[in-house]
Amino acid sequence: MSTAGFNSQNGTGTGTGTGQTYTNGPSQNPVALQQLPGVNYGMTHQSTYNPMQAKAPAPPGPGLYPSGPYQPAPPVSSYQPGPPLTSYPSAPGQSLLSRPQMGGPPPHTPPQSASPSPGPRLLPAQATPPPPAVSSSSYYQNPQQPMAPAWQYNTAPPPMGPPASMSAPPRGPVANHMNPAASLAATAPPPSSAAYSTAPPPHMSQSATQPPGPGMPPTSLHGYTQTGTAPPPMNPIAPHAYQPGRPAYGPPPTGPPPTMKPAPPPTGPTMANATPPPPKADAQCGGAVNSTLSPIEPDSLEGDIECPGAVAGNGPQASNSYNHVDNKMAGLTQPGPPGRHLGHYPSLPPGYQNTSAPHATSNIHPAMQAATQPYTRAPQPYQQMPGGPGPAQLSSSLAAMSLQSSTPEALRVVNLVQERNLLPPNAIPAPTPCLTQDLQKINCSPEVFRCTLTSIPQTQSLLNKAKMPLGLLLHPFKDLSQLPVVTSSTIVRCRSCRTYINPFVSFLDQRRWKCNLCFRVNDVPEEFMYNPVSRSYGEPHKRPEVQNATIEFIAPSEYMLRPPQPAVYLFVLDVSHNAVETGYLNVFCQSLLENINALPGDSRTKVGFITFDSTIHFYNLQEGLSQPQMLIVSDIEDIFLPTPDSLLVNLNECKELVQDLLKSLPTLFEKTMETQSALGSALQAAFKLLSPTGGRLSVFQTQLPNLGVGALQSREDPNQRASAKDIQHLSPATDFYKKLALDCSGQQVAVDLFLLSSQYCDLASLGCISRYSAGSVYYYPSYHHQYSPAQVERFQKDLKRYFTRKIGFEAVMRIRCTKGLSIHTFHGNFFVRSTDLLSLPNVNPDAGFAVQMSIEENLDDMQIVSFQAALLYTSSKGERRIRVHTLCLPVVNSLSDIFAGADVQAISGLLACMAVDRSVTASLSDARDAMTNAAVDSLSSYRQFVLTIQQPGLLAPACLRLFPLYILALLKQKAFRTGTSTRLDDRVFAMCQLKYQPLVYSMLMIHPALYRVDDLTDEGALNINERTIPQPAVHQLTVEKLCREGAFLMDCGTVMYLWIGRNCHPNFLTQVLGVPNYAAVPENLYLLPELDTAESQRTRAFVGWLRDQKPFFPSLHVIRDESQLKASFMQNMIEDRTESALSYYEFLLHLQQQISK
Repeated sequence: MSTAGFNSQNGTGTGTGTGQTYTNGPSQNPVALQQLPGVNYGMTHQSTYNPMQAKAPAPPGPGLYPSGPYQPAPPVSSYQPGPPLTSYPSAPGQSLLSRPQMGGPPPHTPPQSASPSPGPRLLPAQATPPPPAVSSSSYYQNPQQPMAPAWQYNTAPPPMGPPASMSAPPRGPVANHMNPAASLAATAPPPSSAAYSTAPPPHMSQSATQPPGPGMPPTSLHGYTQTGTAPPPMNPIAPHAYQPGRPAYGPPPTGPPPTMKPAPPPTGPTMANATPPPPKADAQCGGAVNSTLSPIEPDSLEGDIECPGAVAGNGPQASNSYNHVDNKMAGLTQPGPPGRHLGHYPSLPPGYQNTSAPHATSNIHPAMQAATQPYTRAPQPYQQMPGGPGPAQLSSSLAAMSLQSSTPEALRVVNLVQERNLLPPNAIPAPTPCLTQDLQKINCSPEVFRCTLTSIPQTQSLLNKAKMPLGLLLHPFKDLSQLPVVTSSTIVRCRSCRTYINPFVSFLDQRRWKCNLCFRVNDVPEEFMYNPVSRSYGEPHKRPEVQNATIEFIAPSEYMLRPPQPAVYLFVLDVSHNAVETGYLNVFCQSLLENINALPGDSRTKVGFITFDSTIHFYNLQEGLSQPQMLIVSDIEDIFLPTPDSLLVNLNECKELVQDLLKSLPTLFEKTMETQSALGSALQAAFKLLSPTGGRLSVFQTQLPNLGVGALQSREDPNQRASAKDIQHLSPATDFYKKLALDCSGQQVAVDLFLLSSQYCDLASLGCISRYSAGSVYYYPSYHHQYSPAQVERFQKDLKRYFTRKIGFEAVMRIRCTKGLSIHTFHGNFFVRSTDLLSLPNVNPDAGFAVQMSIEENLDDMQIVSFQAALLYTSSKGERRIRVHTLCLPVVNSLSDIFAGADVQAISGLLACMAVDRSVTASLSDARDAMTNAAVDSLSSYRQFVLTIQQPGLLAPACLRLFPLYILALLKQKAFRTGTSTRLDDRVFAMCQLKYQPLVYSMLMIHPALYRVDDLTDEGALNINERTIPQPAVHQLTVEKLCREGAFLMDCGTVMYLWIGRNCHPNFLTQVLGVPNYAAVPENLYLLPELDTAESQRTRAFVGWLRDQKPFFPSLHVIRDESQLKASFMQNMIEDRTESALSYYEFLLHLQQQISK
């Protein structure tokens, strides 16, 4: 299927009047899109995956992975549904084995449906075979030529116009970011003495057994402090195309469960190469190559936390030798190319002898080389320090282990149809990259930076063969318990690609270091020679910047274009009759009163309030007034600010007036009968008020806006909620909110939307205001202060977190990666400025991001690659800060190694983001087909290229054993399910959450955790802050695991269900719930009573521990068999069959049938 559809754009965004194209959401890197069709990239490209080359070309339907000619979306909205792609109905009752291919005609006949050839799908990874011969790949030459409807991984968007067209300069006052214009002509950093020095990220060592979170030794010497927060740099890379051309598999059958025996799936033919992609720009940042950089580049430029306009790494890549014993697999050491030595030279002799490195050796993966050429390598030229092997070397004992080791656990063959109990009893840790212990110890924590493949393929053709997506998932502003903060006038950065110095650079000697992204040799600034931690001189490799993979810098004045803005908070409140009825105003005012002193900020903090119904109400809070003064503007068509200077006031100076207003607001409108809502005009007024400074705009809305600009009409047909057909109206009804969001982004204003309603509110349209301004969306369906107490409690807790959590203003983020890799699509809430610079007017610790990548150039001469994310922001205290995260991963040349390093949760999270875009740009059924094909393709590739002994059954490597389960869970998730009554706003909100929540939280939404809690014990319990936290086992999501005698807790992320069995033990009922028997359990119980019993303390401790791990507050519902919420609980039983969806076992048989074709 075509990759184009999964690249949603900002639309043409002519709101600025310049005609420049806005890109956002899954946005493509225009740099790679600027080539003319048919021109060769000038690079050696790997052949793209084309499973059914003989078939007719697929239609230009959207795909999860971008490919095909890029065309900006029309200005109306960012999501223009593409031509509907064919769905693949199956005849009910037909046997899975006897039925023809799900998706249309029999396997070997050309497709005959409306979509000519459902094409590429997700790539599975492969193992031992050597990489195929390199061939020049290309995109479809004719832009009109149809493309396959299946996803394409790791594909770069097709050529497009000049890079400048993607860069929209901010309007009005420019904040502390890089100048967009300047970003296109990136200049090199100043001499080494300038402030362009980079600091290395902190230690973030984490193993499968370690608790989450980086562990860094606290220090506080000479401006190097441990507390604080830091951002990630980013540098996008040109994308690459993966375009399989075979028809997409259809949706799973919907008939009764088939009875069948697993047939031995035959090995399919090898995949043919697809047509080669068009030429690609040899640049990663704005299309400019390193050689074009001028000698000086002021860091004050808007985006120059990274190099707007400069290539992230276009120099010669030097590989690093590294090996790691992971899953019983170890490899021999491999020396890197000349002049390249990974890490902070602990293995250099004291005199920093700059001897040449050994010649690059064979490209075979260390583990494979250990088996084929044991101990034939020349010794490393650098002598090891007395302490032991350096980061790029393994001891002979470890190498010997690899020679004797059996198949690693990650590649253990699992027959999914026969093995039922695959779910591990505890949380699934992120896989550990196959690196040396020294490197792994300082690598970035997977909680912050995670890759779908922890072993990067050497070539694009190898990645295509693996049929798995390559991408990164980031949580850049995460709350960290230990974060090294460096105050230095010299931030050391590569003069070419602007990479910040980090633990994975190499020091050639005491005065020179080589960039690990572009391999330029840079001078070590004099100031960097002093180590503030040890107070020693002459050991730059021991500086905190080179010892920590996550680190934060206090930025000097060069990183500012204007003085850092103050913390500014503006609250826009719906006060119509509907809003007053819900009672939310009381909760809001009370919560803000309680937390007003905890709002992040300093003596400059400003606040303001606007209320609205059919008119707009402003509040004069100027110092000296005896009470707040309301100013009403009824001309909503031409909104203006009545007293611009007194509507945003200094919080410290006017706190009493603000408190008086909050106390009187709930009663001020309690008698109102005004039912109309002029939300659009209120937002315009708020934008005018915040434009001079920037800040955070918090909007509270309880109904569909129906008056003035931005008015909407109901588009939901309740009778179609359970339709199995495609879901309509997932895209915005108007571009008003998107255009306003882009204006807000240009003025450093982020909009957070709180939607509290029992009626349809068109979240698909309203959500754009937050999505493109880097805001957040909070949704409380059926909120009412009397009838939904659980929602009220959740709203209260969410507000407390919202008011008090840390915040970054006027931020930008860029991701860079090693030369040869390319970033082409972004997911999350932001606006893409100057091709690869993410504009984040506000950044919060609960926001996640994802990017898709491709391999542009062969990585033959490298043993490792690196990724660096940098976030430049203004803290609430007015400090300009840069938080940098750096991740290092090995490069492998066999499919078995790629599969062994697959991160099944990261893959599922990235696919969910891609599927959301596909649902909006194409259709929901197309996204569902693509997800099913993802599982089929990866397991097909594993069977065809990795398995040495073919055997019957649905076989998967142990590391992917949960992949089909997660795909089925996604198909049954609220965002993508069909045949089950789902409110449109609920579906859209679920899609929003999948796009911008960090992976750890979205995985609970995809596959909830089920625990039995009526028999909790202290065995294996955790002890946290003198509390004992029981650790019950996780159960499979099937009613088979429930029993009438027990009580089961289901954690779905944003909500928890405590299901009580009809014959539940009386001891649990009395000791935990405080009721004598089952019949006495209250209908709407949402709080666990605080009883002085061991059972009550254990249960409450466990529920509290689950809640403490989340930044939001999950509401708890205690349900019985008669409860209305029982249906919601049962819908999460993913492994069971429903009227409209297969059971897990049936889904496995469906996958087996498709793979066997």
